[in-house]
Amino acid sequence: MFSVSDAAEMNQVLRAAARLEILPRFRRLTPDAIRTKSGPHDLVTIADEAAEVLITEGLTRLHPDALIVGEEASSRDPTLLDRLGNADLAIVVDPIDGTSNYAAGVPLFGVMAAVISRGEVVASIIHDPISDDSAIAVRGQGAWSEAADGTRTPLRAAAPTSPNLMTGQVACRYLPDDLRDTVSRNLVHVAGSWDYRCAAHAYRTLAAGDCHFLIFNRLMPWDHLPGTLLHSEAGGFAAHFDGSPYRPANRTGGLICAPDQESWLALRALLMPE
Repeated sequence: MFSVSDAAEMNQVLRAAARLEILPRFRRLTPDAIRTKSGPHDLVTIADEAAEVLITEGLTRLHPDALIVGEEASSRDPTLLDRLGNADLAIVVDPIDGTSNYAAGVPLFGVMAAVISRGEVVASIIHDPISDDSAIAVRGQGAWSEAADGTRTPLRAAAPTSPNLMTGQVACRYLPDDLRDTVSRNLVHVAGSWDYRCAAHAYRTLAAGDCHFLIFNRLMPWDHLPGTLLHSEAGGFAAHFDGSPYRPANRTGGLICAPDQESWLALRALLMPE
């Protein structure tokens, strides 16, 4: 069983990587310190790589038998992802979520990790290097925000409401063309929508009750396993576009997060009518 104290130790590893590898390079990257991976909008920096090395070393010391699956390591060895579902203990790591923001000098990025035990997410952390606080969840123990001095504030998802009163975030750029057109056209019927280009801050906003919904299509585990547990422990509901449960091994099917199942259904009917 992964405990609150285990999560606290893991949080210190993420904080150290932010302090030692990420913040010193923020707004100081030279052009040769940034490169593309799968396309022009899929960036990696030397800070991503250095932070992942430090985090992997720290997590391995804490959990020597765990499978560590970092975003940058997985880009070099995609077979790591295939081992997630069957691992007794695995930890997925996104050393800098929101790399495009980070590389552009925009202070909306985070460090994320999620712990998976035999196919179930049991703990997660989303750390904000700028404010040096973390959103933390442990399955069955709730979700909270933890300041640098250890002060904890419980997180609670927004109360259910009708879709026309909801605000939320939509990553339209990864939706299929026809679905993107449909969703974009129907977003005028909700109270407000935006895109941080950063899942870390999107999920933190959602779990704190400061927005009602998120919609994603691209489902890499380091982007969504930390946030979906955080949202669930804060009282929220998430499922694929077809209503099926989101599992750690799933990388397709899209994702909608909402305050509860009833509001999820109402939002999907509004934005993605059949």
